[in-house]
Amino acid sequence: MQHSKELMNLAADNIRILAASMVERAKSGHPGGAMGGADFINVLYSEFLNFDPEDAKWRCRDRFFLDPGHMSPMLYSQLALIGNYTIDELKQFRQWGSVTPGHPEVCQERGIENTSGPLGQGHTFAVGAAIAAKALYARTGNPGFDKEKIYAYISDGGVQEEISQGAGRLAGHLGLNNLIMFFDANEIQLSTETSAVISEDTGMKYRAWNWNVLEIDGNDADQIREALKAANEETARPTLIIGHCVMGKGCRKADGTSYEHNCKTHGAPLGDGAYVNTIKNLGGDPENPFVIRDEVKQMYEERKAELRKIVAARRAEENEWEKNNAEKASQLNDWMARKLPNIPWETVEQKPNSPTRNGSSACLSLLSEYVPNMIVSSADLCNSDKTDGFLKHTTEITRTNFAGGFLQAGVSELTMACVCIGMMLHGGIITAMGTFFVFSDYMKPAIRMAALMEVPVKFVWTHDAFRVGEDGPTHEPVEQEAQIRLMEKLKNHSGRDSVRVLRPCDVHAVTECWRMAMENMDTPTAMIFSRQNVNDLPAGTDYHEGILHGAYAVVKEENPDVILVASGSEVATLVDTAALLKADGVRARVVSCPSEGLFRRQSKEYQEALLPTGGKIFALTAGLPVTFEGIAGSNGKVYGLESFGFSAPYKVLDEKLGFTPQNIHKEVLAYLNK
Repeated sequence: MQHSKELMNLAADNIRILAASMVERAKSGHPGGAMGGADFINVLYSEFLNFDPEDAKWRCRDRFFLDPGHMSPMLYSQLALIGNYTIDELKQFRQWGSVTPGHPEVCQERGIENTSGPLGQGHTFAVGAAIAAKALYARTGNPGFDKEKIYAYISDGGVQEEISQGAGRLAGHLGLNNLIMFFDANEIQLSTETSAVISEDTGMKYRAWNWNVLEIDGNDADQIREALKAANEETARPTLIIGHCVMGKGCRKADGTSYEHNCKTHGAPLGDGAYVNTIKNLGGDPENPFVIRDEVKQMYEERKAELRKIVAARRAEENEWEKNNAEKASQLNDWMARKLPNIPWETVEQKPNSPTRNGSSACLSLLSEYVPNMIVSSADLCNSDKTDGFLKHTTEITRTNFAGGFLQAGVSELTMACVCIGMMLHGGIITAMGTFFVFSDYMKPAIRMAALMEVPVKFVWTHDAFRVGEDGPTHEPVEQEAQIRLMEKLKNHSGRDSVRVLRPCDVHAVTECWRMAMENMDTPTAMIFSRQNVNDLPAGTDYHEGILHGAYAVVKEENPDVILVASGSEVATLVDTAALLKADGVRARVVSCPSEGLFRRQSKEYQEALLPTGGKIFALTAGLPVTFEGIAGSNGKVYGLESFGFSAPYKVLDEKLGFTPQNIHKEVLAYLNK
């Protein structure tokens, strides 16, 4: 239903009044951008975005991804117009315990599809969601996914973030015509006008990436409507709508002059006099600004009635599809519920004494056969990070093949991570992605966002230590394990470890780690694998129960003189060290600790029995010693690497850096004889 321009302007001004008032009441926030974007979001929600007013999580709904999270007052105000937030909740903006935090936090029941804040990630999540919709349609034929649209909102800052290059390239390359992105080109950012930092032709850049680019007055409801109509009719490309918006639209200073297009409105309340004049200028009452006008209420009630008819027709199509595709329909229900099929992990054939990355490849081969809604990605390293174990049994996703199960992300680790997160935010798809462990540095912002949103993506990181060898220190991770293990110590808002980190000690342990990763649908899981061969543990090791506890004995000794602890490939070194110590009459227990976070969640009795407080504990790590200082304790010792690595064959590096059983044997004896 198309509304008059007068009514659309009234509704947009209503959003502006609410947004400015939220910031003013909170005494902090970002009013200017929210006020400038009000026209677009009002047209989108009142005439285009298809959602179910009675079921916010309807699986085939259109989705709106906000990139500039600082514009949350705009989104909260809009969601209040459709009834998802109350006026009292808007008044609690940025306050303790409120449902309207300073930057939106994912809550699909209220219409918030993603947590946003770090610029650039939100619109990249949208790219992932658009891929997911096409992938689900290709796998099921459910017509709802073919009609679904993904809308994104990006700001000048988001365009400047490097990740926009990867997101723009990938979306255009795949021809994601179900993706429509509005660029709020208001030419103002926090510190300066954008002319101080950028002079590119953004439209030409996106055209070069195969986007359909439209340019409009971003505060003109009629132009916004026509652009959205054209975008919805596009059949081959994603669409970028460049909307030239006015920062602080409608703002007036204390003296009554214009306060529009001013950096000061970007990141601070308008201030007493300016706020009062602005609310009056927009037709509101400064004494009672938290009001939804009757005409606007009526408009959105009419929109809800219209949506009920649209949704009923769409659901009827879905129901017809379900009747004719009962097996696929049941499978889709499981996918949307993140329910796994039975996976016969016992059938994984692991080649003895192999690199743990090869063990991961074997697991991925199994998953490609049993998990049809899984998509694996790699940042141009699939034959090295061994994610090609999945690719060998599927096909690559292309603009003409969304039934494929492998996404070639190109050399863009952060983009890859956000796209994989976006697919899972959409729902129905399980994602995993691979790269070298040292390049996880590029992914840190996305890892943190996945942890905050509790999105259970799977990170696969190979080439786990200095044993990368000849490539040298640029490719040899040292500090990375300590960094990611900090995320095990950080709790999410559900009280769980924010990231589950697993570094298995041999290929058989890899199978159990992958099992745990797939069963973990509460948090992201990171798995760290070796490039080089790793000797298998002694026969009889109970990998399943052991890894579930985060740490377990692989060389058992009831009354040890010393307990040797490591993760990953260093465990095999300690097994050999224990044999040397035994020849000296020293009783050594060897413990593999793939996940300190899991270990710390075990009972105190289990922890004390395995690693007693005050015991003689010697830990070995190819990373920084701090990685295991918490495990070793004040009475223990950690042997680790305290410098960058070097370029040489890995066996030479083991010798030069002291990571041989013979040298560790000497180090342990010296520790015991202190």
